[in-house]
Amino acid sequence: MKILAVNAGSSSLKFQLLEMPDEMVITSGIVERIGYDNAEFTIKVNDKKVTEKLEIKNHKVAVHLVVEGLIKHKIIKSLDEIKGVGHRVVQGGELFKDSAIITDEVVEKIKSLNDLAPLHNPANITGIQAFREALPDVIQVAVFDTTFHQTMNELAYLYAAPYEWYKKYGVRKYGFHGTSHQYVSERAAELLDNPNAKIIVCHLGNGASLCAVDGGKSVDTSMGLTPLEGIPMGTRSGNVDPAVLMLIAAKENKTYAEVLDDLNKKSGYLGVSGISNDSRDIIDNMNKGDYRSMLAHKIQIKRIADYIGSYYVYMGGLDAIVFTAGIGENSPEIRKGILEAISVLGVTVDEEQNSKRGERMVSTSDSRVKAFIIPTNEEVMIAREVIRLENL
Repeated sequence: MKILAVNAGSSSLKFQLLEMPDEMVITSGIVERIGYDNAEFTIKVNDKKVTEKLEIKNHKVAVHLVVEGLIKHKIIKSLDEIKGVGHRVVQGGELFKDSAIITDEVVEKIKSLNDLAPLHNPANITGIQAFREALPDVIQVAVFDTTFHQTMNELAYLYAAPYEWYKKYGVRKYGFHGTSHQYVSERAAELLDNPNAKIIVCHLGNGASLCAVDGGKSVDTSMGLTPLEGIPMGTRSGNVDPAVLMLIAAKENKTYAEVLDDLNKKSGYLGVSGISNDSRDIIDNMNKGDYRSMLAHKIQIKRIADYIGSYYVYMGGLDAIVFTAGIGENSPEIRKGILEAISVLGVTVDEEQNSKRGERMVSTSDSRVKAFIIPTNEEVMIAREVIRLENL
């Protein structure tokens, strides 16, 4: 059964076609710069990337390019082969505690959450509507970044702010990267042969979050109402004193929205180093003696260690730490820095294994707390959800 997993952004559309239940990737691709006359459509054909540059006015055009491209490049013979489409949706709020088969009612509920994710949910909806038009007779499923974290209790998700803000406006921690945290924690539990394991997942990419998983359930996570909360990232600040907004707005003659934009787009690695939002550049310049790059690197490691220590106490112990996503899977320097910072918990780096890539244990065999690299696969999680809901 062929399932299409889709991630629609404001000007992009990523996709992956999978053969289920084998979980084999048939092809993948991306449409970039939607809405511009120099847009690009890239699709993998026989393990080679084929790219077209053309004008793509909107997501509806992009979706037609994708479905027609699957036939054009003989990846499928007809659209009838596609039995389901799974859509990544960033914010499900408290309305969605599970993935959902998409109906007009579900679309309206997602729209009602736009205030909680103004940059993401509208784009997700645009992709959903375009695919519903292109494949009207195919089951379509919304898979929410926030659903996995709906098992957190009030102690973890409530802010110590006026309670009315939560009741009236839904102001609380929601968390993100849920499909990744779920996939990786489930795989870690398999490797440990312990479904009740206490696991901390470090999803480290340009966007980054940690998640405490106890017995397969998310009990806390670092991102909050928005993806800005938590640890420093490529361009996001992570946690700062909220009074910073008022101070900088006054000093720089900026609006609160402009200062918030700085915290989202000009902070993190980029803000501290003044050089780049890319961890590889940060490490290269740090190794050349650049002080601010060293600061950017060590500040993030310190903040990550803070969260790990907090989650260790909150869960009453820890069986494993897992690294995933672009930086987590590919940066031995960052993994080593984090594990050395938390060595007091009983984890020691295996230098040889940590220097390699791919799924593996990167702690020594005598470590009380195990450490793993587990490559994430959000598309597989999305496809699994389509199959699960279709069979209900």
